[in-house]
Amino acid sequence: STIQKQRQELQLLIAELKDRDRELNDMVAVHQRQLLAWEDDRQKILTLAERCSLLNNELIKRNEIIKSLTKRLKFLESQQNDSKTTFENTQQKFKELSQKVTDAVVHCQALEEKNRSLQCSVLELSAKTGQLQAREQELLTMLKLKDEVILDTTDHITEFTCKFKKLESALCAAKTEEFSLNKEKQDLKLRLKELILETNKLKDNLCEKMKENNKQQEEIIHLRQENGCLRNELALIVEKAKRKDQLLQFAKSKQARTDTELSSLRQV
Repeated sequence: STIQKQRQELQLLIAELKDRDRELNDMVAVHQRQLLAWEDDRQKILTLAERCSLLNNELIKRNEIIKSLTKRLKFLESQQNDSKTTFENTQQKFKELSQKVTDAVVHCQALEEKNRSLQCSVLELSAKTGQLQAREQELLTMLKLKDEVILDTTDHITEFTCKFKKLESALCAAKTEEFSLNKEKQDLKLRLKELILETNKLKDNLCEKMKENNKQQEEIIHLRQENGCLRNELALIVEKAKRKDQLLQFAKSKQARTDTELSSLRQV
């Protein structure tokens, strides 16, 4: 009976040992699976670290690109301000030249009016000269017919001769002034042509400046759009990096739990 009891105890111990062995095998299998999972997590963490370094490098490059684009944008804005200043100066010059052309046209019209008035005066003087010549002929005929009034008519003839000479000198002065006015009119016409040519050149230069300004504005809009795209892409990259950091934290916490479980299993 003692041997049977010992055998039963041995059988119970063997059964308990088998159960313990089975539990240990299960724990070893679990431990193997945890080790494989830990290795996979370690590989993933290494891969994530490499990708994180690559993304950091790419982020640095993108930051440098953004800085260079910002500098270029500032340069283009300063160039645009210079173009605006040049454009305003050109407009001011164009206004001044337009005012000069208007003044020249008004002066030319005034000279033409003066020329017409002088021509009218010359015609009047010519008419008066003809009248005086006719009167002189009448007086000469009267002198031939009437010998009695020779002295009086001689005085009249002398007076009319003086008047005639005065009218002739006035006519010469009027012709001289007309010639000078015509010459001044020609000079003003030449100056007007030069001002018109200079105005056309300034208009062409103004058009070219406006085209260049429009091109620079288009390039600035394009650079601003590109800068906005890069900023959005940078925000997405930062968000991805944050997510990867969160995953890395989750993996670290999981690794810590695995280490604690492994240490507890080792103690067991």
